[in-house]
Amino acid sequence: MKSEVAPVEETVAEVPVEAPSEREHGPWDRADVTDDEGRIDLGAVWLPGVPGMQMRMEIDKATNQTAGVSILVDGVSLQVQAFAAPRTEGIWDEIREEIAASLTEQGAKVDDIVGPFGRELLARASFREEDGSRTLRVIRFLGVDGPRWFLRGVINGPAEIATDGATKVENIFREIVVVRDDAARAPRELLELHEPRIGDGANGGLAKVDDGKPSPLTPPERGPEITQIG
Repeated sequence: MKSEVAPVEETVAEVPVEAPSEREHGPWDRADVTDDEGRIDLGAVWLPGVPGMQMRMEIDKATNQTAGVSILVDGVSLQVQAFAAPRTEGIWDEIREEIAASLTEQGAKVDDIVGPFGRELLARASFREEDGSRTLRVIRFLGVDGPRWFLRGVINGPAEIATDGATKVENIFREIVVVRDDAARAPRELLELHEPRIGDGANGGLAKVDDGKPSPLTPPERGPEITQIG
């Protein structure tokens, strides 16, 4: 049985946009790093390894393509997807508007704010659980426009992630490297991911653990493999 969303009022915060050129941190382009040392090679995404981090590769059932990766650290999850983007312009502004409209239609309250990576969406929704109780869920949608790529991150967790409760997953997102191949690709085409390969110096080995839960307010996808960084 699906959770029932209670409608709430939408608000949009008017905050000046931070220019991408002013960012002094990642996510990084492949050209910005020398190798994948300390990161997990997933193909289009190199993910930093963190002790105790659980990881799930997400599969698009329609195409059987690896569509993204989800990680869980201390009860806070981060879903990451990389896409092709135009050479001359970013796509986050357009995508952000579409996500906000979709979330509002589902009854969520959405704030368009500036976070540590520039503009992001902060969504709050009250859900009716199967036992009749209501739960407030908070979700943050991050987006970074890179050279011919776009990286989206979705942080899901307790209300504290709206303030300072998502530091660990923010640091993981900050150290991601996006590897864009030279193939001609349509804007928003998913960049290919593959099974994890550990770069020299990554924290610990990989071990299978139990399956995780899909993020709310995003399409649930099958997670065939969960791995844990020791």
